[in-house]
Amino acid sequence: MVDRKILLIGSAATIAVLLAGTVIVTQSRGGDAYAQCTKSAVAGGMDSFGTDFTLTRDDGVRVTAADVFTKPTLLYFGYTFCPDVCPLDSARNAEAETLLQEQGKDVQTVFITVDPARDTPEVLSDFTSLFSDDMIGLTGSEDEIAAVNKGWRNYFKLQNEDEPEYYLVDHMTNTYLVMPGNKTVEFYNRDTTPEVMSESVGCFMDAAA
Repeated sequence: MVDRKILLIGSAATIAVLLAGTVIVTQSRGGDAYAQCTKSAVAGGMDSFGTDFTLTRDDGVRVTAADVFTKPTLLYFGYTFCPDVCPLDSARNAEAETLLQEQGKDVQTVFITVDPARDTPEVLSDFTSLFSDDMIGLTGSEDEIAAVNKGWRNYFKLQNEDEPEYYLVDHMTNTYLVMPGNKTVEFYNRDTTPEVMSESVGCFMDAAA
């Protein structure tokens, strides 16, 4: 039974964008190994998130979803030129990763760009290293990036495209928890603290053990 509806908030680099028509709902679940951990879901279920892909890692190596999601992963879509939201969210995700690792839980963070024209593997490597030595950056062609964003139902749109160096990108700011085997089981909005995020991820990991 649907308990309540929560509007997803997308974010531009400097302003929040309300994404009409995208509704997040919280609901009770039965017969689910993760039922005690799940707080949120989307219409169609969390199984509607995710896709196989082949992208370029920040070390220049081409990798598939199977290569990437070998452990519980905090997945975020953003871009390195983002002046505020992406660095803050990436720092939060890295802090949650550290909290979990201190508990002996093996997790990772992944950053997929929505701006492949500027975010080369080298640029991504410099960016992700600011937050975690283990954070993985992924880029690809415009078509590849469009496809992987579509798979996670992630909205993004370039702004001021007449400024080839300084344009901004509107994009959603959810972080997704992807379990091994490319199974998305939860999402976190940008108001989620690292402590709450790490507790939630820990619950899923314990349930999967």
